[in-house]
Amino acid sequence: MKPISSGANPRYKALRKLVQSSQERRRTGLSMLDGVHLVAAYREHVGLPRTIAVSRSALVNPEVRVLLEAMPGIETLALGDALFAGLSTVTTPTGIVAVVETPRFRAGVPTMSSCVMLEDLQDPGNLGSILRSCAASGITDVLLSKGSVHAWSPRVLRAGMGAHFMLRIHEDADLAAAVRDFSGRLLATAPQAPQTVFDTDLTGTVGFLFGNEGAGLSAALLAAAHSVMAISMPGKGESLNVAAAAAVCLFERVRQLRQ
Repeated sequence: MKPISSGANPRYKALRKLVQSSQERRRTGLSMLDGVHLVAAYREHVGLPRTIAVSRSALVNPEVRVLLEAMPGIETLALGDALFAGLSTVTTPTGIVAVVETPRFRAGVPTMSSCVMLEDLQDPGNLGSILRSCAASGITDVLLSKGSVHAWSPRVLRAGMGAHFMLRIHEDADLAAAVRDFSGRLLATAPQAPQTVFDTDLTGTVGFLFGNEGAGLSAALLAAAHSVMAISMPGKGESLNVAAAAAVCLFERVRQLRQ
């Protein structure tokens, strides 16, 4: 275990840059995982991180100790609590972060099974929630347009709660080409659609299209959908946010597949 006691240390400065800069994460192909749950999920589903950093106070935490013992040989940096706080994006740090290689996938749309395509999604919490719903409902591929929030930002990772490591996430995807080449049925939602998601066949190979929080789907992608569905809302609410709408669609598909 290598001690670091100064914020001027080059290794520490590099870690700080990864936390603070999406440009740096994209440039290096590295991501920072914050907390026991995310580090353990990465180890279980992907492999071993490149580097681990722990706060000195966390070394007496049983969860942290067990996790460290499960990853022998990985470079581990020990930081004072004040220095470690500069690496954590949560109010109450758990005391461990890990640097990992960001998983990259090339979208093989012609052979891809059911998937979710997201156009210009901006909110990290929405993306993290959608990724959790995809992982829980059995969707394996998520395509993000070039204008979407970075899937591996600390806030999206936190909201995803480990779902990232159970999915193939295709960033900077050309959605126009994806919908053209997709072999299944493309499904979109719109408030005034003549049919509801509950009356639409969601079985088989399907691609769900969801758009920007404010603007929705572009006209081109909406026109590419084979079916446009409404979500029935008998209450007084005007709409659902995109993460809630995605969850309704994905789990209605789960219900239909179980019949």
